[in-house]
Amino acid sequence: MLRYTAMRLGLFVASFAVIWGLVYLRVLPSGLGSSNLLWVLLLALVISGALSYALLRKVRDQASAQISERVDRTRRAFDAKAGDEDAADDAARSAQSG
Repeated sequence: MLRYTAMRLGLFVASFAVIWGLVYLRVLPSGLGSSNLLWVLLLALVISGALSYALLRKVRDQASAQISERVDRTRRAFDAKAGDEDAADDAARSAQSG
């Protein structure tokens, strides 16, 4: 998961740097007035999102599998604890009534 997040951040930083350079060289239009930074940030966000969707598919699938395994493990542990508590509660009730 950390690897995927780092790769997404790297794609965003690289996109931001390339777009900033293209705006600085006037290849891309700059924003109006002081909105230049916002223009570059939004464009970098859109481009890096599309790139990460296309380029990081395998890493995203691996991260998803890891998260799914953790959720399943946690769910099984929770169910096991709930079963233990139910058994203890049933034992306590039978001891009180008997």
